[in-house]
Amino acid sequence: MSGEGNPRYSESLADGPDGAVRFRWYRPARSDQVPAPTLVWAHGGAFFAGGIDQPEAHDVAAALADRGVGVVTVDYRLAPVPGLDWARGGGARPTVRFPGPMEDLLTALRNVDGQSAGGVILGGASAGACLASSAALRAVELGMNLRGVVLAYGFFHAVHPRSVEIQRRVRDHRRLTHSRLVLNAVNRNYAGSASALTDAFPGGHDLRGFPSTLMINADRDVMRASGDQFAVELQKAKVDVEHHVLPGSRHAFLNRPRLDEFAAAVDLMAAWCLGRTAPD
Repeated sequence: MSGEGNPRYSESLADGPDGAVRFRWYRPARSDQVPAPTLVWAHGGAFFAGGIDQPEAHDVAAALADRGVGVVTVDYRLAPVPGLDWARGGGARPTVRFPGPMEDLLTALRNVDGQSAGGVILGGASAGACLASSAALRAVELGMNLRGVVLAYGFFHAVHPRSVEIQRRVRDHRRLTHSRLVLNAVNRNYAGSASALTDAFPGGHDLRGFPSTLMINADRDVMRASGDQFAVELQKAKVDVEHHVLPGSRHAFLNRPRLDEFAAAVDLMAAWCLGRTAPD
């Protein structure tokens, strides 16, 4: 899928610390008199899979653009496939670990901020939510301005929290691939070393000054334990948090555009983003 000649979006490159980063720009179908922020969005895929063509990136961005929100999806570099360091998880591109993917989001943030009259919101789904929240925390440290953060069914802790109640609700859905053992191994693979593991995830850090946040979690999702805990940590840090759990939903519903949960989440995201306009 290429942006060339496509009326819905265009593509561009920006120089990052380790080379060019590719973005895909989705212009809003309509615009109000007051410029709205642009959402910089990161797809999921356990850090080693996915891309800007998948529904969790393309369909989400197109649906938000239809609702008046400009979106930039980021083709961030991917980590190696766990246990297969020699494999190229991102096709022709070399694989990287933390902080490479997060730095790609920061490159996008800097680039878009200079071109969006309404400012920038940072967001993502699943692993992309982890990257977005880590990048937002780093942006705060660097004194960069964000209008907000949007996090969909993400995980935010180096070691996934355990919740007996959530595990009961999940039952046997993705019993192997979403077991805490596998999820923690994916985290270690992304971080690359024990020393980097804590720094690679925002949970447990000082969150004071973190931007206003919209969090949308899946009801029957093992990763919700981390999302719920991170929401509490943000609230304790006096961050303005709007937290939704979509009843009956499962992980990665934004990767399935025909689901009712997809439309419900996109409606929530659009309303929240459009409400982040700068005061007169």
